[in-house]
Amino acid sequence: MQMIGKILGVFFGILFGGPLGALFGLFLGHQFDKARRLNRAGFNRSGFGGVNQEERQQEFLNSAYAVMGHVAKAKGQVTQEEIQLATIMMDRMNLNSEQKKQAQNAFRLGKEADFPLERTLDKVRISSGGRHDLLQFFLELQISAAFADGSIHPTERDVLHRIAQGLGFSAEQLEQRLRMQEAAFRFQHGGFEGGQYQGGQGGSWQQASSASQLSDAYNVLGVDESADAKTLKRAHRKLMNEHHPDKLMAKGLPPEMMNVAKEKSQEIQKAYDLIKKVKGFK
Repeated sequence: MQMIGKILGVFFGILFGGPLGALFGLFLGHQFDKARRLNRAGFNRSGFGGVNQEERQQEFLNSAYAVMGHVAKAKGQVTQEEIQLATIMMDRMNLNSEQKKQAQNAFRLGKEADFPLERTLDKVRISSGGRHDLLQFFLELQISAAFADGSIHPTERDVLHRIAQGLGFSAEQLEQRLRMQEAAFRFQHGGFEGGQYQGGQGGSWQQASSASQLSDAYNVLGVDESADAKTLKRAHRKLMNEHHPDKLMAKGLPPEMMNVAKEKSQEIQKAYDLIKKVKGFK
């Protein structure tokens, strides 16, 4: 908290004007502290030691692939699924040839035994401006990488806990995101196509009407299966706000990650639509 202006203002106010001077000095000191705070915030948004927005976004992108490589290497050997996921992510982000080369190099660096994970996470916090939604998006990318082969290895979980801590998330927050991602992985492969209802005699939800698919939909939204319509709607709105591509872009998300954010928001919407249909919520 910035207090130096108030302290000096009161001191000199009392010295030269008594109690009334102290009040006036307090007011001037408050304005001084406010100006300092705004100036510092402005520097943090646009400065970072002279690094511009485009460079910060590239740093965020490269760090994502480096940490992804570190997660992939956590259990000893990088699997074909994890290599394929990194390649798919590059395609989904429409990276140009130079960006792909940088991402591949970053992924390889992340696999090195001496990879500086904590220092890299510090850079991520700086390049994201400490914005919660961007850091959460970064964490979810790493969770997705760990789930590339459909399960989480204990050593991968340990690394994810280090990543979460380095980004400022608690162990409980990570575990909740892990549950949500595990459910999302099953939900994506469960046959629910865009919330389309198959009508006619004996009409049913393809595979999506199953109890497990519905349960996964609830977990994608991070709510209990006993949640009422109001609770469900609130959870859906919160997640959509956190993952809305335009909002994330406005906060500094690299434009290359726009499609990934869009797919995540579509996944959230599909889960919400399924629950509403099955439960009859409006």
